[in-house]
Amino acid sequence: MGEVRIGYHTSISGNLDLAFDRAREIGCTSMQIFSSNPRGWAVKQLGKDEVERFRAKKKAYNISPVFVHMPYLPNLASPKDDVYSKSKESMIETLTRCNAIGADYLVVHLGSHLGTGADAGRERVAAAVNEMERHAGNVTILLENEAGQRNSVGSRLDELVEIFNSIEHDRVGFCLDTCHVFAAGYDIRKKEVAREVIDTLGLERIRCIHLNDAKQPCGSGLDRHADIGFGHIGRKGFETLFSLPGLRDKPMILETPLVETPRDAKNELELVMKLLEI
Repeated sequence: MGEVRIGYHTSISGNLDLAFDRAREIGCTSMQIFSSNPRGWAVKQLGKDEVERFRAKKKAYNISPVFVHMPYLPNLASPKDDVYSKSKESMIETLTRCNAIGADYLVVHLGSHLGTGADAGRERVAAAVNEMERHAGNVTILLENEAGQRNSVGSRLDELVEIFNSIEHDRVGFCLDTCHVFAAGYDIRKKEVAREVIDTLGLERIRCIHLNDAKQPCGSGLDRHADIGFGHIGRKGFETLFSLPGLRDKPMILETPLVETPRDAKNELELVMKLLEI
């Protein structure tokens, strides 16, 4: 196993580059951020100094890769033309910001078809991501699996693969969220199911793992993250997952409740590192 790249989704409060200081304090070797307010459409333009500080800290702190997560409001599966258009504009803006600051990946939730059907939702998502080829630059777009919410697109892994196969450029991969896949009904505590998940997506196409335990039982359809080892996946479940060849070499991002508590976050990272030593 090579060097483990692992970290948290980290706050950008104050200035974008301060996320690196928070990540370093915890002991991260990778990190994920929002590049703007995740709950609004309006975006404050990045200043030249802010961009330069971000790039300098990425290099100096050796925290890499850097993942940027799309804001919450865009819905790439929406049948509503105005929302769909705004969602694509938001993705273009976010990709532009990613390239400016030197981020490596953009993690994307696929959204909801709002009752128009899974086929229609998949077509909308694939068309939008295809349009992003000329905006991607050096950034790879990662399609994240959903938790099984009503009308969501990408909860079933075969559906996610179908979207991937409809995209006509190579700046795309998968982000596997452990809480989401468990909530969607894949019991990754069982080795044969965990192996099926990896084989379906393809190990080489998984570029990031969102490492989250689940507050609700398998198949709940609820996106409720728990701290590692304290949810329904549990420590044994993660040991099973990490026993699969190649998975421990993937960059990992934690989005657990401990992210706001540096001391406890360090302890959680230490626990994960122990699990990785299987």
